[in-house]
Amino acid sequence: MQRKFLTNLGFLLLLNLLIKPIYIFGIDRTVQNVVGAEDFGFYFAVFNFTIIFNILLDFGITNFNNKNIAQNTHLLNKHFSSIIILKFILALIYFVIIFGFGLIWGFRGYELWMLGMLGLNQFFASFILYLRSNISALFFFKTDSVISVLDRVLMIVICSVLLWGNVTHQQFRIEWFIYAQTFSYIITALVALSVVVKKASFRKLNWNTPFFLMIIKQSLPFALLVLLMAFYNRFDSVMIVKLLGDAQGKEQSGIYAHAFRLLDASNNFAYLFSVLLLPIFARLIKETQNVSHLVRLSFSLLFVVSVTFALTCWAFRLQITELMYFHLIEESAVVLGVLIFCFIPISTNYVFGTLLTANGNLKQLNIVAASGMIFNIGLNLWLIPQIGALGSAWASLVTQSIMAILQILLAALFFKFQFNVKYVLRLMLFCCGVVTIVLVMRNLNLDWIKAFLIANVLSMLLAMALGLLNITKFLGLFTGRLKNI
Repeated sequence: MQRKFLTNLGFLLLLNLLIKPIYIFGIDRTVQNVVGAEDFGFYFAVFNFTIIFNILLDFGITNFNNKNIAQNTHLLNKHFSSIIILKFILALIYFVIIFGFGLIWGFRGYELWMLGMLGLNQFFASFILYLRSNISALFFFKTDSVISVLDRVLMIVICSVLLWGNVTHQQFRIEWFIYAQTFSYIITALVALSVVVKKASFRKLNWNTPFFLMIIKQSLPFALLVLLMAFYNRFDSVMIVKLLGDAQGKEQSGIYAHAFRLLDASNNFAYLFSVLLLPIFARLIKETQNVSHLVRLSFSLLFVVSVTFALTCWAFRLQITELMYFHLIEESAVVLGVLIFCFIPISTNYVFGTLLTANGNLKQLNIVAASGMIFNIGLNLWLIPQIGALGSAWASLVTQSIMAILQILLAALFFKFQFNVKYVLRLMLFCCGVVTIVLVMRNLNLDWIKAFLIANVLSMLLAMALGLLNITKFLGLFTGRLKNI
C-alpha cells in the first residue's frame, strides 16, 4: 500500500508540475497581456467574488465523502445518489447568494452575466472535486491524477488555438477565456461522472433529508472557516474595483492580478504540503504522539523555501515583471515587491493552521479568521483610496502576518510548545544571510536569471549549513518513518 501511495503521489505531482506551470505562465499570463489590464482586472475581481462563496457549493461534502467512502466502499451507490441532489440544492443557494450580493454591490448587465458564467464555472469545479473524491476513495489514484489536470489540458489546447491558431480575425476577448473554462469543466465533469456512475452502479437519485442535515451540521464549522478565510484572501480585488471606480478600479485590479499570479502559483507548493500533513498530524494526535518534531521539520522546510523565494523575487521584481507582462510593468513590479512576501505567512499558516484543524480547534480558528476578515477589510478601506493596488498588497501582507502569528500562538498554547531560543536565532540568521546573498547577486554583473538561480542555490546551502533543511528527515514523511522524525 505504501509503495502504491508513493508511486501515485509522484505521478500526481509530476502531472501537476508539467501542466499547471504551462497553463499559469503560458495561457493565463498571455490572456492577461492580450486583453489588457482593465478587462482582465474586472474579470479577476468578479472571479474572486465567486470564489469567496465557493464553500457554499461544497460545505465540506468532498472531505466527508472521501474519508467515508474510503472506509466504506459499499456505501458509494447509496451516498452518491443522495449527495448529487444535495450538490444541486447547494448550487441553487450559491447562485441566489452571489447574485444577491452582486446586485447589492452594484453589478448590472454585463457584470451580472460575467458573474453568472464564472459562478457556473465554480459549480463545475466543485462538482469535479466531489466526483474525484469518490475516485480517489476507491484507490483509482492514476485516474484521479489524470482528471485533476484534464480541464487545464483542454484549456491549454483551446486557448492556444484561439490565441495563436489564426482561426479568427478578431483579437482574443476575455469572454472567450470564460467560455473555454466552461467547456473544459463540462468535458472533465462528464469524464469523471462516467467513471463514478460505472463504479457506483448508479440507478436512481435518492432524497435523504436526515443525511443532508447530518452532513451540513458536521461541516458547518469547517465551511465557516473557509468562507472567512476566503474573504481576507480574495476580497481585495473586488474592493479595488468598487472603491476606485470603473476604469481606474479595473486597471488597478489588473495590476494586482499581475503580482498575485506569482504568489498564487507559489502557494500551490505549500498547499500540496498541507494536504500531506493533515492526515499525518491527525494520526499522531489520535495516537497521542509528540507532534513538535514534525511541526518543526515542516515549518523549517516551508520557511526556508518561502523566505528564499520571496526575497529573490523582491530583488528581481522588475525583471520578473518585464519577463511576464507587456504593460504597466513598473506599477506591477512595485506591488509584486510587497505581495510576494505574503508567501511567508501563508506557508506558516499551512503548517500551524493544518495542525489546529487536525486537532479540532475550529472554533478558535474561526474567531481568528473572523478577526482577520474585519481587519483586512478595514485596512483596504483605508489604503486602497490612497495608493490603489499597492494599498491592497500591504493590507494582505499585514493581515496574513498577524494571522500567522496568532495561529503559532494558538498551536503553542494547545500543544505546549517550548520557546527554543537557538532555533529562533538560526531562523533569524538565515533571513539575514538570504538578504545579504540576494543583494550581492543583484549587484553583480550577471544575467538576472543566472543571479536569481544562484541566489536560490546559495540560500538552500545556507539553510542546510544551519540545520534548517534536512532532506533525510523530510523524505521520512513520504516513507512513513514518523518515529525517526
